[in-house]
Amino acid sequence: MLETTVKRVHKIVLNTMALGAFVSATMGASAPVRADHQVVPPSPSDAQVQKPKLKPAKAFDVGTASWYGEAFDGKTTASGEPYDMYELTAAHRTLPMGTWVKVTNLRNHRWVLVRINDRGPVPTDRIIDLSYSAAKVLKMSGRGIARVRLDLMKTPEPSSDLAMLRLPR
Repeated sequence: MLETTVKRVHKIVLNTMALGAFVSATMGASAPVRADHQVVPPSPSDAQVQKPKLKPAKAFDVGTASWYGEAFDGKTTASGEPYDMYELTAAHRTLPMGTWVKVTNLRNHRWVLVRINDRGPVPTDRIIDLSYSAAKVLKMSGRGIARVRLDLMKTPEPSSDLAMLRLPR
């Protein structure tokens, strides 16, 4: 029991690290600037490469999300991988497998990035089925459903900045 709990905590920590790298790579995150440092805008003569500004994503869909957990843990998903309720994944009816989606809980404005790896949800009044961990991040696990906004995220180009972390076998 203790070994299983340690593995789950380790997996959550590794997923959080990978997610942080993903957010940094896709959202142009940078280090905070101290208030006592003067920021001088570059002059037109400065030869600098400017990062493009990210435009706010248009909502892909707004509706009701649900989550699925222990009853499906370990069962094969539509993508062929086993469902892991502690991964940040989701099921969607039409989005391509591997698509990254930002899911925002409209009640408390918490959000999480999930990867589509399954088909669903079965109830037609729901737009997405989230893993247990994703629902927990959104603080919807107690209620079971939540009104959410889905935004499609651009998958980062493969680079040394992002490494998908796995537990050693």
